[in-house]
Amino acid sequence: MEIRDLKSLARFSPEKMAKIPVFESERMFFDLYALLPGQAQKVHAHEGSDKVYYVLEGEVVVRIGEEEALLVPGMAALARAGEAHGVRNESANPALLLVVMAPKP
Repeated sequence: MEIRDLKSLARFSPEKMAKIPVFESERMFFDLYALLPGQAQKVHAHEGSDKVYYVLEGEVVVRIGEEEALLVPGMAALARAGEAHGVRNESANPALLLVVMAPKP
């Protein structure tokens, strides 16, 4: 059995958004994204994989396709395969997200 304490894994980097692996298999990955104020994941797409962003702490602006929305703790957004997507932290506080992608690219 694999168990992880997500709070103890979280770490922030002043240089860029931190991607922290939590679980990974041949079929999916499950990561933490840690964004300090002003940090972002550039908009990109995965042709064969869906991605879910779930906010644990803070708030982020998520972009999926041509739409943007503010996500706060407890909210999630789905980027379907082929849709351009990214997140950015425009707030004054750090943000921590769970990110799941399947199938793994």
